[in-house]
Amino acid sequence: MIKSSSRTAVPPGGEGARHQVVALVHAPQPTFELGCAAEVFGTRRPGLPAYYDFRICALRPGSVATTAGYTLHATAGLSALDEADTVVVPGWAPDAPLPEAIHGALRAAHRRGARLIGLCSGAYALAATGVLDGRRATTHWNRAADFAARFPRVEMDATVLYIDHGDVATSAGAAAGVDLCLHLLRADHGAGYAARVGRYMGVPPHREGGQAQFTAEAPPRRADPSLAPLLDWVSGRLGTRVSVAEMAARLRVSPRTLARRFTEEVGTSPGQWLLARRIAAACTLLEETDLPVEAVAARVGLSSATNLRRRFHDALGTTPAAYRRAFRHRSPVPPGNAGT
Repeated sequence: MIKSSSRTAVPPGGEGARHQVVALVHAPQPTFELGCAAEVFGTRRPGLPAYYDFRICALRPGSVATTAGYTLHATAGLSALDEADTVVVPGWAPDAPLPEAIHGALRAAHRRGARLIGLCSGAYALAATGVLDGRRATTHWNRAADFAARFPRVEMDATVLYIDHGDVATSAGAAAGVDLCLHLLRADHGAGYAARVGRYMGVPPHREGGQAQFTAEAPPRRADPSLAPLLDWVSGRLGTRVSVAEMAARLRVSPRTLARRFTEEVGTSPGQWLLARRIAAACTLLEETDLPVEAVAARVGLSSATNLRRRFHDALGTTPAAYRRAFRHRSPVPPGNAGT
């Protein structure tokens, strides 16, 4: 589950200029959140356009201790934020004060139009600058109550994976940093590009559910096989009518057991997951093809243009035609099988 109040615009740049992403690191630096940003924005992949340049900076250049016991070396200081299109704060020690120099640099970057991203506990640093006042934000569910107490002017929503306001975005715990970063790729360059990057990373370009599925104690380990083969099988048949009963039969369980497994492992019901996959496939087709809405509906298994429009509006708050107008002008992606 996500919350997004506006589509994130790509900050302006010259013709052919790469989008500058700068991650601000600070001891003790969480390593996973930094890795999320580096993997999405900093890794070059064969056959995919390189739209981003990625680097790290710190309060002062030099060694930065991490939570994993090793040190990073930041070659740049805060002046690197002066040229950033996107500033990522990949985690922040919640009890650590925000140095005045970092406070000023983040505020200055935001004033000149840079996009500020707080991954997991990175929301603490953004909140300390005031840029989240009066707005919704998220962070790791285990820190939500503490965050809300420290920043009463920020509306904490611990149920979602990420929240994007366009100029400022925050993500939930750890792996939700990947969800937010891939969402930003989609916002900048379309669903097809984000899907291909996600495919290289071995993760879905959009993950259903919210943080609520992580707050309870983990269930005991089971001998049951993973749902992944079933999800792959259904995803390859979105153009056909696949019922929940058929999904259960393929897994050789009852529909009730399937529903329980989905709730435990995916965080939503089989029907809602399937509908979300159909909507996501429709988005890709609307962005990457000129197929009429009726044909898009048929390809993703929503039967008719009327049904697609209704489902699309319920899910995204807009129409397929309006979505296509908003996203068709985005940068082209290499040819491939749209909707897969």
